Amino acid sequence: MSSASVNMNAPFDYKAIDPSDADGEEGWYSWNLVDETRYNTAVLGSMRARREGDRCRLRMFPERKHTNLGDNIHGAVTLGLIDIALFATMHACGSGEAGPSVTVELSSQFVDAGDPAEPLDAVTEIVRETGRMLFLRGQAVQGDRIIASYSGIVRKMKARR
Repeated sequence: MSSASVNMNAPFDYKAIDPSDADGEEGWYSWNLVDETRYNTAVLGSMRARREGDRCRLRMFPERKHTNLGDNIHGAVTLGLIDIALFATMHACGSGEAGPSVTVELSSQFVDAGDPAEPLDAVTEIVRETGRMLFLRGQAVQGDRIIASYSGIVRKMKARR
């Protein structure tokens, strides 16, 4: 990701993360809303993103509040991360010029239970981008373990006047 690939007027707290603050890993950027009272940050917590070739990796750090009664990451948390990942990927790997956009379709298949002791990543790629639509697919993973597979469609909207 680079500042040129992300609309800096977006409502994101988007800034490079020093590798010393990212377990020694390079290329991470914060991916949080400026308004921390909105869903993304208020529910899922602090997130970070980085571009990896044609893919975008969005990472969250599960806490106890993100677990279900089986002490696994709640499926709704995984779905929330996936939905946000569609938009992070649109900005990081797509045209980035979408204004306000909406999820039209999200299909997911849960493959394994998420471990709340490990970061949860959504790794997403663009299948096709048109003037108004974005078709994406990816996997939610923890290390080499696949937690969920997904595909989604985002409709890019015109900016409101």
